Amino acid sequence: MPAHATVSYDGLTDLPPLVERAVDLARRESFARSCRPEHGRLLYALAAGAGTIGETGTGCGVGLAWLASGARAGTRLVSVERDAGRAALAAGLFADQPNVTVIEGDWTEIAREAPYDLLVLDGGGQGKNGGPAADPETLLRPGGTLVIDDLTPASSWPPRFEGQPDPCWTHWHAHPAVDATQFRLAPDLAAMVVTRRFPA
Repeated sequence: MPAHATVSYDGLTDLPPLVERAVDLARRESFARSCRPEHGRLLYALAAGAGTIGETGTGCGVGLAWLASGARAGTRLVSVERDAGRAALAAGLFADQPNVTVIEGDWTEIAREAPYDLLVLDGGGQGKNGGPAADPETLLRPGGTLVIDDLTPASSWPPRFEGQPDPCWTHWHAHPAVDATQFRLAPDLAAMVVTRRFPA
């Protein structure tokens, strides 16, 4: 997430209360890489249709707060954060939300609670920058949705990042178990929404 993402909340007054608390925590901790509001609103909308939600890269909990705010009663949410200090702070933020669990660890720990109806990959598993990509057939239920944020909007094929073909885009668009599309959220921001296909 861009280093200016937390400041994108400055001046906004229509946030869900839990999101406001998470943004305040991010500000106090000088954590700049929070989920942007445009992406948060997408997560809020998608959460309403999910019974189990996973997230990698909790940070200070802004994205998780959008998800928890949009989720219906009884939805289980699990988020993984590799930084021990941030994981503890986020767990404290959600201490009064019994349906929310924050796990300290590498992004692969998200598999502990799989499969998910909705999985947000913000802290690993996207296939960006040569890193490994999550396995949707292990982590998602058939028909489940996976979201990857902080992408440069694509206007040609193959999508490019810093002059080179973007391996994240090409990986997910070519994956035989999913369908993937771009959501342009702002002139400089896109998300990829990926759905696991049902078995034939």
